[in-house]
Amino acid sequence: MAATPVEQETPAFPEWPTIQVAPVNGIEIAYETFGDPDDPAILLVMGLGTQMLAWHQGMCEALAAAGHFVIRYDNRDVGLSTKIDAPAPSIPDILLKRNVAYTIDEMATDGFALADHLGLERFHLAGTSMGGFISQTMALRSPERVRTLALSMTSTGSRKVGRPSAAVVKMMASAKPATDREAAKDESVAVNTMLGSPAHQDVDLIRELTGVAWDRSHEPEGRLRQLGAIMAQPNRTDRLRRLRVPTVVVHGLNDPLVHVSGGIALAKAIPDATFIGHQGMGHDLPLTMWRQLADDHLALIARSAG
Repeated sequence: MAATPVEQETPAFPEWPTIQVAPVNGIEIAYETFGDPDDPAILLVMGLGTQMLAWHQGMCEALAAAGHFVIRYDNRDVGLSTKIDAPAPSIPDILLKRNVAYTIDEMATDGFALADHLGLERFHLAGTSMGGFISQTMALRSPERVRTLALSMTSTGSRKVGRPSAAVVKMMASAKPATDREAAKDESVAVNTMLGSPAHQDVDLIRELTGVAWDRSHEPEGRLRQLGAIMAQPNRTDRLRRLRVPTVVVHGLNDPLVHVSGGIALAKAIPDATFIGHQGMGHDLPLTMWRQLADDHLALIARSAG
């Protein structure tokens, strides 16, 4: 079925799909699907400490309506997936790459294991932020399984590009986990105000999604274990230069968490990759931004098919 642009009027909270759990790679991965399993699949990989809910349900349903079988899932240590039985690293441990509970490569294995569980031999792959690190790792390991690669708000793993602003580093170093549902909502709004796209903030939606995420699961130590994996990841630049997968790199030109230099370096490294920079976009997927991101990926899929 030909890819078409997403519709512009999608309800914020349609009926929730059925959550499923896959026993894969020695753990359990919670996931949801949208669309017809016989259609070409799109696997969506989310970022640091963020549940699959951040792949907005309207976006998933719009991609499905465009002729795709869409899968979003909770990474290990977040949401309804397995919480890893390992001590949370301290900030000094994270900075020094000590006491790493698992690696980005192991998280990539989770993604492949879920695809295998669903019987997906080949699939389109979309990763944002940490999910972009995971998706790159998957594509580098088995490029023959990845039809197209859509990367957003992410980088190559090089410490020379994509560095966060000083204000963001200070915020992350001083942050303390919320102790109740309302505090989590307030914290989420504050974080999105600093990291997100100022002209596209929807405070009510942020608070509602945060409340839903709190009710599903709250695991602050998992975020630290994931951060340890991020800090220990390798620089993939040289390997990316040999990658032959149709790729689009989307980045906010005002991203304070992963500087746009990371996305530019990524697009330069991957042969024939397309870079799309969005003015006014920070490090988030607000309603207007996910619509554009979906169209960017559908356009890539259409080009690759042609």
